Amino acid sequence: MTVDGTISLTSYPKSNCEGSAAGAAFDGIAHDYDQIFTDSLIGRAQRDAVWKVLTRTFRKNDKVLELNCGTGEDAIYLAGNGISVVALDASRQMIARAEQRLQHNSPETPVIFRELPTERIDELHPKTPFDGAFSNFSGLNCIADLGAVSSSLASLVKQNGRLALCFSTRFCLIEILYYLALGQWRKALRRCKGYTDVTLNGVHFTVYYPTLRRIRQSFAPDFRLYSCTGIGITVPPSYLEAWARRHPRLFLLLRRLEKLLATVPVLRSTGDHVLLCFEKVSR
Repeated sequence: MTVDGTISLTSYPKSNCEGSAAGAAFDGIAHDYDQIFTDSLIGRAQRDAVWKVLTRTFRKNDKVLELNCGTGEDAIYLAGNGISVVALDASRQMIARAEQRLQHNSPETPVIFRELPTERIDELHPKTPFDGAFSNFSGLNCIADLGAVSSSLASLVKQNGRLALCFSTRFCLIEILYYLALGQWRKALRRCKGYTDVTLNGVHFTVYYPTLRRIRQSFAPDFRLYSCTGIGITVPPSYLEAWARRHPRLFLLLRRLEKLLATVPVLRSTGDHVLLCFEKVSR
């Protein structure tokens, strides 16, 4: 199988060694991930906001690399818009679910799923450079050295190619106010120190919350930040799904309000996530 004549299965062999700790942790929730997040009201609202930016960033016939692809929702959506995608994830079970989704929905869609941690993307050897790359919903928050990711992407993405990277923010205003109202100040401020230690399915790993300035510095000088969009400014984090279902009209109002605030300076960095777009520049 080849995709648009430039991507072949043999160009991206399956991983033959263990993935990252985060990848192993997410193996345990792969089966339920779509129910928990992808198909939830909040998950759909946040993803729709990301898709709006992705379809402006990448064009039909582009060849794009996706990092931390999860169960493949974004890759299959982009492929449905005529964009070829090589989608990677450190979780073997997430990749298995993504391949099942692909075979069930659109087996001829130009997508290749492969198990490969972001820390090892320098092992990729595409026949031609990618037109861009993206990572959705905090996958890069599990990476300690973003500078190394930037260097690898610089060798994989063509000149003037674009990146669309969605990070969890360090200061999520709704989260802070919600947990303070419950008297849980540790949870309210858990992101503020810049990292938190997480245990998921018995696996321990660290989640990092870099500032916008630190992210920009990590991707310089190869990439220039040109766009910043808040995701989840007024739409609450996914753990408030039950609240969203109890208040559908208010939730709809919050979705509409977010469209007005998503690019407002300062406010755009106070949501659950921030979507950053970079362009590769000459050195």
